[in-house]
Amino acid sequence: QVALVESGGGLVQAGGSLRLSCVASGRTFSNYVMGWFRPAPGKEREFVSAISWSGTNTYYADSVKGRFTISRDNAKNTVYLQMNSLKPEDTAVYYCAADPSIRAVVTSNVPSEWGQGTPVTVSS
Repeated sequence: QVALVESGGGLVQAGGSLRLSCVASGRTFSNYVMGWFRPAPGKEREFVSAISWSGTNTYYADSVKGRFTISRDNAKNTVYLQMNSLKPEDTAVYYCAADPSIRAVVTSNVPSEWGQGTPVTVSS
């Protein structure tokens, strides 16, 4: 099991930027695919982005592609989500998630570990 703690959320104007961080503790961080999710209408949580174990491969929802960048530092047990050109529709609580399986995070969107979330509010 791995514990996840997010930070970096806040209030920003449309067009602005924020960087979310998620620090993991417990099991070996590099054994986990890391992802970010947020609530969406009709869904408990929708997939935003994910990064593979070593950081070689990254994945994005169409709605954030070109604006958000995910990265990880395995030496610091941390995954980041750089969010640029923010829009009011990006307003949500952002959850960090982890799973050893890429399929669970990217395809099925059912990772086994979740953080408590960090709120992001984008004003127009």
